[in-house]
Amino acid sequence: MIDVREEYDTYLTDYATLEQEDAPALLTRLRKAAMDRFTELGFPTLRNEEWRFTSLAPLTKVPFRLAGPERQGPRVRSLDRLLAGTEHGQRIVLVNGHFAADLSRTDGIHVGSLATFLKERPEWVEQHLARYAGYDKYPFNALNTAFLRDGACIHIPQGKTLDEPIHLVYVSLTAGEPTVSHPRALIVAEPGSRATVVESYVGPEGDVYFTNTVTEIVLGEDAGIDHYKVQRESTEAFHIATLQIHMQRAARFSSHLVSLGGSLVRNEANSVLDAEGCECTLNGLAMANDRQLVDNHTRIDHAKAHCSSHELYKQVLNGHARGVFNGKIFVHADAQKTDAKQTNQTLLLSNDAVIDTKPQLEIFADDVKCTHGATVGQLDETAIFYLRSRGIGSDEARSLLTFAFANDIVERIKVRPIRAQLEEVLLASQGLPREEGGEAVA
Repeated sequence: MIDVREEYDTYLTDYATLEQEDAPALLTRLRKAAMDRFTELGFPTLRNEEWRFTSLAPLTKVPFRLAGPERQGPRVRSLDRLLAGTEHGQRIVLVNGHFAADLSRTDGIHVGSLATFLKERPEWVEQHLARYAGYDKYPFNALNTAFLRDGACIHIPQGKTLDEPIHLVYVSLTAGEPTVSHPRALIVAEPGSRATVVESYVGPEGDVYFTNTVTEIVLGEDAGIDHYKVQRESTEAFHIATLQIHMQRAARFSSHLVSLGGSLVRNEANSVLDAEGCECTLNGLAMANDRQLVDNHTRIDHAKAHCSSHELYKQVLNGHARGVFNGKIFVHADAQKTDAKQTNQTLLLSNDAVIDTKPQLEIFADDVKCTHGATVGQLDETAIFYLRSRGIGSDEARSLLTFAFANDIVERIKVRPIRAQLEEVLLASQGLPREEGGEAVA
């Protein structure tokens, strides 16, 4: 095996222990190939073009130990507030990446534990698992796959429409030492099916932990998925995530990401429009304070003709926070009649906040309509003056404008309880009250 640096020691030690466990043949093969690849790739450095604005030094210096299911205990059951908004529909709760049956509500047939699916439907799982979120070039995908044990699995049958959202709740808990978990989710929507999926990432404030997650979503012909991700983890936590989407003919996918917690956060959303007539929407909002770093990377591959994509990412940065946006629209030679739009907007509330934004187009077809752009600025003084001239104080005027900027993303969320929660968080962050009846004062 290739020599690795000291920063990998805890991962290699935990992997050696994991190798002693009984596991399905598929997992054994995947794990070994992925760990071998991770030791070859190592952690990205600033010399890597895709990571040149995000230093992983704070993460690699922490000796994270692999979190296990035994860390659930009564502590997670006292966190009822973390499950708010998931009272209806099916719910999968993963504690440190492990399925928590007593906190979940599933039918056990089409929605449930990935470990159970591996035992009962191994052939079906093998058709999809690790087929889309590759680990050959992505070290954190490789690390996640190397420690793959359990996770969430959703299989939406052909022609089925689910009226209630499916909630995936990822809870991270520690026991007095920094821990790492590698949650995995596999979501397959068969042709003609429809579903809404909500991913929530939470953990107690002040805990130090690392969540390294991979979600693979596969949409068959004419399938549709509305996807939402809400990341509200400890401000001492590290969060690195890959969302990989693969779309077939006339499939429709939309994702809305809201990042509010974490010390170092990296979200990657990659979508492949692999047949004609696909429509993909990727929207995101990041709010960071103090010395938080939030890095959003997206890639939309237009592989076939007559597809459209829409992308809007916003950042609100305060204190010494740093933001990164790197978005690429890649139009292949066969993707004529592509219609793609990408927009990145950043609001800087402090002179010390920094944003590195890099919207990109790579087009190899000649009959397309593609646009991209980025704006960076502070609050509009003219708008502030307008509000102050109507009797609104300076601080409140700034808070109202900041709320309006951020809420542009939140109000696009169709799941009402999630939208209401996030509006309340935004209002509280700006010191704004709510009117009686729950409507925002703005």
